[in-house]
Amino acid sequence: MAYRKDQGRMARMAAFWSLAILALWGARALNIQLGVWFRSMSERVSPDAYIPVLGIGVTPAFLVSALVGGLSVFLLYRWLEKPKTADLLIDTEGELRKVTWPTFKDVVNSSLVVIFCVVFLMAFLAGSDALIARVTKILWFGA
Repeated sequence: MAYRKDQGRMARMAAFWSLAILALWGARALNIQLGVWFRSMSERVSPDAYIPVLGIGVTPAFLVSALVGGLSVFLLYRWLEKPKTADLLIDTEGELRKVTWPTFKDVVNSSLVVIFCVVFLMAFLAGSDALIARVTKILWFGA
């Protein structure tokens, strides 16, 4: 199904780049791990095999991880273009446009209420724990 360019653009782009960065980070970890597991994979293919802009030597581990990373990003792109997934992201962005975001004053007031409740509950639970410990000690040891 063809979508207009602006339909769900922000949600689709955020989903793609966040997952693509995660996939590429995994490919980088694979590159490091392959070099640790197999010492022969950490040696350059040839002495001149070097990517000057990135400062990376071309090793078998790099080639495998680059292939896995590239394939992951391609499959991720294809998955996000599936109608079911794209519809979900388009609907998500549409719903987020309807949200009324709180003002700074509302956020501060709500945060203060939450902090107060957490401190109150913390004091209440600590007091209850101390009281129950004292009662249990009296009942158990008779002191």
